[in-house]
Amino acid sequence: MARLALLSVSNKTGVIDLARSLVEEFGFDIISSGGTAKTLKDAGIPVTKVSDYTGSPEILGGRVKTLHPLIHGGILARRDVEQDITDLADNQIRPIDLVVVNLYPFAETIAKPGVTLADAVEQIDIGGPAMLRASSKNYAHLTVLCDPAQYGEYLQELRQNGEASLEFRQKCALKGFLHTASYDNAIAAYLAGTQTEEFTISGTQLQSLRYGENPHQPAAWYQTGSEATGWAAATKLQGKELSYNNLVDLEAARRIIAEFTDSPAATIIKHTNPCGTAEAANIFDAYRKAFNADSTSAFGGIVALNSPIDAATATELTKTFLECVVAPGCDEEAKEILTKKGNVRVLILPDLLTGPKETVKAIAGGFLVQSADDIIADPTQWQVVTERQPTPSELAELLFAWKVCKHVKSNAIVIASDRTTLGVGAGQMNRVGSTKIALEQAGEKAQGAFLASDGFFPFDDTVRAAAAAGITAIVQPGGSLKDKDSIKAANELGLLMVITGVRHFLH
Repeated sequence: MARLALLSVSNKTGVIDLARSLVEEFGFDIISSGGTAKTLKDAGIPVTKVSDYTGSPEILGGRVKTLHPLIHGGILARRDVEQDITDLADNQIRPIDLVVVNLYPFAETIAKPGVTLADAVEQIDIGGPAMLRASSKNYAHLTVLCDPAQYGEYLQELRQNGEASLEFRQKCALKGFLHTASYDNAIAAYLAGTQTEEFTISGTQLQSLRYGENPHQPAAWYQTGSEATGWAAATKLQGKELSYNNLVDLEAARRIIAEFTDSPAATIIKHTNPCGTAEAANIFDAYRKAFNADSTSAFGGIVALNSPIDAATATELTKTFLECVVAPGCDEEAKEILTKKGNVRVLILPDLLTGPKETVKAIAGGFLVQSADDIIADPTQWQVVTERQPTPSELAELLFAWKVCKHVKSNAIVIASDRTTLGVGAGQMNRVGSTKIALEQAGEKAQGAFLASDGFFPFDDTVRAAAAAGITAIVQPGGSLKDKDSIKAANELGLLMVITGVRHFLH
């Protein structure tokens, strides 16, 4: 008797070629449901509709198609258990050798603007996950495919061995369980919103990495969801394979550059902290300003630009050693120029703004989940607490410094002027230490510059150090029991101070 394959896919990519090979090369019979059956029939491939095979019509608007003993009996039957073989014969059930299933596009549906709860619920697949789980459970006796990328490998298995190997079937079963786990997680997260007693995370491995932060640490890159988004959707124009540290730094760069949507901006990252960030009238000037902010630290850095790379900017990028460059686009002349530095990794990511909704950190015995720090700064809600009032240009400079400071490891201090960082104090054990580092880096340029702090000032020492270096205005969250001391010092020294009411600790 011919082998039997069940094909029921939402994503029709490659299914016609697969079905044709199954029938013409290997003599499979095919059963299929709904739109998949029509697709195959229109392509001239012999196919039996599931409803004709089971004798039960599709009902409830297509909600019930494959939930039938002739389907699940054929999937779950163990070929080496006598009672299972007897049950198949007594109930006239054919064993199914291949199940090809992928699921309704739930994640894609809820990503659409204006989607309703009813729309989302209708995209919750029932029969598909049931078949995936059943066939994955019974991988010892059949093959399950849930990704078009698997089709070619499966056919190669048949061509080489006449059937799929147990090792291949087990690998496919694992992918099936991961696929349903990810799917259920997306549904649960959507229905629960942010209020849930359980949080699950799953992903599909995109690639193993050479190592993690250090050579003795194995590492891999996983994609969440069934569709490539974020860095998985980026196009690499050139350069070596991305490393673990590259990806961590690229994400840090993306988060900073996502703050700047009104003007061309550039940032250069080292060890997740910005060594230079700037805004300008064009992307060439923005990159030059960011680079000159700390050209020493920029060596071997990660560059993110919020505008496409043009020829002039590409030429500047080739003048120093960089690990990675990411931008939303790159013109043809710029691509040619960048090839002169063939080892630099150049990525195109059109959507630099969209990031994860949560951050997850592992701890012993569990993990911590928090919503992303994606609050948008609103200077109209800031409080001016000094006698001196800001001009519009001063407020714009403070806003720039505040946006950068948000993405510097706490304790964080940023000195900036002319929409350019001049000094960055990151990750010190006390705020005065970060201030000292930032002011020393800024040097004489601190005269008339602006200071941002990610946390409040417990004492007035930071204010006095800033004033002594020539800082003219400060933005900080406020909230210290001794805020009045810092405000008093600012008034005494002629500084402007603005309190945001929001802090941005980054650990």
